[in-house]
Amino acid sequence: MPDIQAFRGLRYDLGHVGSLSDVIAPPYDVIGPDLQNQLYKNHPANVVRLILNRDEPGDDQTQNRYQRAARFFRQWRKDGILQTESHPSLYVYHQEFRYQDASFVRRGFMCRVRLERFGEGKIYPHEETHASAKADRLLLTKACKANLSQIFGLYPDEENEAQDMLEEVVAGQTPLECQDHLGVVHRLWPVTDVETISHVAGVMGSKPMYVADGHHRYETACNYRDELAAQEPLSVDHPANFVLTMCVSMNDPGMIVLPTHRLFRGLPEWTSEELAAKLGSCFSTRIAGEGPAAAQGIWEEIEVEGRQDMLALYAPKDSRWLLVTLTEAGKARMAEVAADRSTDWQLLGVSILHRLIIETLLDGRDLPKPTYVHLVEELVEGLTGKESSDYTMAALVMPATVDHIRSISEHGERMPAKSTYFYPKLLSGLVINPLD
Repeated sequence: MPDIQAFRGLRYDLGHVGSLSDVIAPPYDVIGPDLQNQLYKNHPANVVRLILNRDEPGDDQTQNRYQRAARFFRQWRKDGILQTESHPSLYVYHQEFRYQDASFVRRGFMCRVRLERFGEGKIYPHEETHASAKADRLLLTKACKANLSQIFGLYPDEENEAQDMLEEVVAGQTPLECQDHLGVVHRLWPVTDVETISHVAGVMGSKPMYVADGHHRYETACNYRDELAAQEPLSVDHPANFVLTMCVSMNDPGMIVLPTHRLFRGLPEWTSEELAAKLGSCFSTRIAGEGPAAAQGIWEEIEVEGRQDMLALYAPKDSRWLLVTLTEAGKARMAEVAADRSTDWQLLGVSILHRLIIETLLDGRDLPKPTYVHLVEELVEGLTGKESSDYTMAALVMPATVDHIRSISEHGERMPAKSTYFYPKLLSGLVINPLD
């Protein structure tokens, strides 16, 4: 991994804002209009005013949401709402949450990570990025001159050595604590001990890092650095040479990856029998249930099997679920239509779904963007709610694992969009990394 550095982060002064829970927010790309409005109401200094400021009537090139965010940022620093850490720190960050009636704690730490372009070092992407999202984040970064949210980076550490060093230091200390709108409890401890920071940097120095979330923000940080460097050379330790990153061991017990199921529009409506015929010899198929509500039991069966090549497809025309499993003929066809990809990529569930089933066997190359959901209950709601008539097929698909992320990234490949969903999301507003 590139340089790991402690830094003097900007944090909310609780004497000014009261409860930390009132001023934090999830990442900008999961904030819909209703949640944005709620966050605005929570507190006049909620970080949403920085990461996702509202569009206003009359906005133009000089008066817009980016400039408003920058004005809020400057004013909050001036007023002491945001204060600079007294010493360079690493920030231990825990997230306590429940999933499927079990409790988890995901542990990590925030730091600065020296930037390097994907493909030029030991930092690997795993998903594709989009130019429009990077342009949006670059405008915000240039206006505020700060990393307002952190990248989510995974690194291999079978013994969790780096994290355990930090855990020893913070044991018994009172954390900063808040709760998000989903009930996840977030805890933060600044670590300023120079010897500990040096030891952690030493452990991390030889490790690769895989970007789990925040690809657009990572590439934006590289673009921002390059724009500054084009104006005048940057010193080796200039803050723009780094990006705020949450580092989580791939071996942390709280590290889970949720599925992203699909609701498709634009395909013809087929019965389950017609759909099975379309899949042909590439899949073995059987009727697994009737009606949207059968999804829960079918998903439990897929999870128990734990196979990337087993999926379930719902045909609204006859309200039946088709459980499908890739055959040897299907593997051969997948190898043919994805010959430019590694075997690891070809046998990923989302790759099989999109490249082989949707694009090849169902000829659905120019479909509208699917509706993505993470819980089976959300998929059932989509199939029974007011927009249900819009959907012509649904799919239950296994998520990629952290091992898939590692292997496919090291092949120099990127997974199809929404191959992974890391829960819970990292909060914005706990620590900000100034770049000025």
